[in-house]
Amino acid sequence: MRLLAISGSLRRCSYNTALLDAAAAEVPPGVELAVWHGLAEVPAYAEDAGAVPPAVAALRQELARADAVLIATPEYNGSVPGALKNALDWASRPFPDNSLRGKPVAVVGASTGLFGAVWAQADLRRILRVIGATVDERELPVGRAHEAFDADGRLRDPALAATLREIVSDLTVGRVRRAA
Repeated sequence: MRLLAISGSLRRCSYNTALLDAAAAEVPPGVELAVWHGLAEVPAYAEDAGAVPPAVAALRQELARADAVLIATPEYNGSVPGALKNALDWASRPFPDNSLRGKPVAVVGASTGLFGAVWAQADLRRILRVIGATVDERELPVGRAHEAFDADGRLRDPALAATLREIVSDLTVGRVRRAA
């Protein structure tokens, strides 16, 4: 079982990348967690671009190889960061048979504010549903992210850590939680 992890942040020492590291510690035995680091290399989406850029081909290949996807997103101006949205635009083409269609995906997020990127998480889940992914509707808002992790990179808050563990566990067995 292969779980692909994508951080929507390009920042060094990103709290969202730290959140993926915390998720990696929760991966059950027999599951490979692969972190994709190519977000900064994806060019702006252009429908008439012609040849598929190498970074886009690599992203599509990683998505195709994955059994499930975990995305950690920051929130910029109340929504999804442009680089992450752009990568998903590329990944969603060709639309009818894109590699996210039917794939289990969960979204988590961290921010230094109090709300833990909840708007970006909601927007990202909506985008992923439109693309055709099987989206876990839970959110994991890690607010005050600069204080949220201990020295070992684990979440300090037991409730957040338990939710992260559940999300990772459910993704790795192909079980996503839909909205009630």
